[in-house]
Amino acid sequence: MEKKSVISTGIFCVLLFALTVFCLLPQTSYADAPKDVKIEYDSNAQTLAVTITHKSLFPGFHHIKTVEIKKNSVVISTNNYDTQPKEAPFTYTYKVNASAGDKLDATATCNLSGSKTATITVSGTAK
Repeated sequence: MEKKSVISTGIFCVLLFALTVFCLLPQTSYADAPKDVKIEYDSNAQTLAVTITHKSLFPGFHHIKTVEIKKNSVVISTNNYDTQPKEAPFTYTYKVNASAGDKLDATATCNLSGSKTATITVSGTAK
């Protein structure tokens, strides 16, 4: 009978500790949308670099779930992720065939809350 009491007390203490941490450090207990999304297009390499600022203490639990790429308002790729790099900001690179004047959008969506979009128009000069 004594063993059950020790286990129950241990579980209670762990739960109480977790609740206390979430109350004292609220930024760890709620999810936030990406803080910033920046995109750069390299015409020579035909690549789009998407730099995302989205901090997460637990990137396997709270992370950027999708990055959707649009060219001239048409979805050309949806990229799904189960985790994100621990360091913020981080950059994902995608192959995108675009020409001068094309409008490119990248939308980063958090798996728990919110999204942010960045837009550029491809310039006529190569980098």
